[in-house]
Amino acid sequence: MKKYVVIVAGGSGSRMQQAIPKQFLLLKGKPVLYYTIHAFLEAYDDLQVILVLPEDHIARGQEVIDAFFDYKRIQITVGGRTRFHSVQLGLKMVEDDSIVFVHDAVRCLVTTALIHRCHDAVLEFGSAVPVTASKDSVRLLTENGNDALDRNLVKLVQTPQAFYSKILLPAFNIDYKDKFTDEATVIEAFGLTVKLVEGDENNIKITRPVDMLIAEKILDEGIL
Repeated sequence: MKKYVVIVAGGSGSRMQQAIPKQFLLLKGKPVLYYTIHAFLEAYDDLQVILVLPEDHIARGQEVIDAFFDYKRIQITVGGRTRFHSVQLGLKMVEDDSIVFVHDAVRCLVTTALIHRCHDAVLEFGSAVPVTASKDSVRLLTENGNDALDRNLVKLVQTPQAFYSKILLPAFNIDYKDKFTDEATVIEAFGLTVKLVEGDENNIKITRPVDMLIAEKILDEGIL
């Protein structure tokens, strides 16, 4: 079955204290975005990449592709005003009955093992949402204050999130709501359930300067 990954790269460099978006910052001499694209292209020979970028950074994204990749397996499209709208625009380029991954561009340490795990879960259950356990105590804010939660019942959500296209595409035709923070929330609003799979603690999201240092250390030690 055909495979696509919609890589959403709409972030800015504000929290990174950089003038350019974090997906283009250099990690060990290569853009963060390079590692993300490379991981998916290596995972499956027949996988196509749909890269969703802010309009102002299309040229910069094209430079990354030209420098490192076979452009025949990668398409670029302009993103929208929210993550939901950016994914929605990326999904317009999915043409076949397929398995579709959606991934944050700045989760650049995603492994082949995690990609395969999500793929296999889709084949069995129709969806795959990777999660990790919470190591911290967790509290829920309430009208009367806050309540302690059992952290064993709390999971931290990652990407890639993967689905059959026949599930994902219709789900993204519904009207946008603020609660749509990822694909799983959209699928659930569409009336379906999602399958949780084991995530990867090293699959961090680059959001702060310290995350670049952590990512570099992980790459240096060959943990991936």
